[in-house]
Amino acid sequence: MNDRAPGRSPVRTCVGCRSRAVKSELLRVVAGGAGAERALVPDLDGRLPGRGAYLHPRQGCLDQAERRRAFSRALRAEGPLDDTGLRRWLAEHEDRPDRPQRPAGMDEGDTT
Repeated sequence: MNDRAPGRSPVRTCVGCRSRAVKSELLRVVAGGAGAERALVPDLDGRLPGRGAYLHPRQGCLDQAERRRAFSRALRAEGPLDDTGLRRWLAEHEDRPDRPQRPAGMDEGDTT
């Protein structure tokens, strides 16, 4: 059942600042890897498997999400999630109006 009006974009909530935004303005993040190697992975195409959490592509929102432990809740992940790769991606792409389709040097599903 789709309750959206035709022509309207889906809206998601940022796990960091908790504000609502059009899905295209947010970065989808999934938990990649297994066991102790689980890490937050940017899902630029929206096709990686698993639950996704949405985040404004800004360091401030990532910091807030980390303080609130929002990723573990939103992704229903047990244990810590390494955010090194996501932080590196945000540092390289923050405040850029044209987000690239794939992080440089990061293949789909790569957690580093």
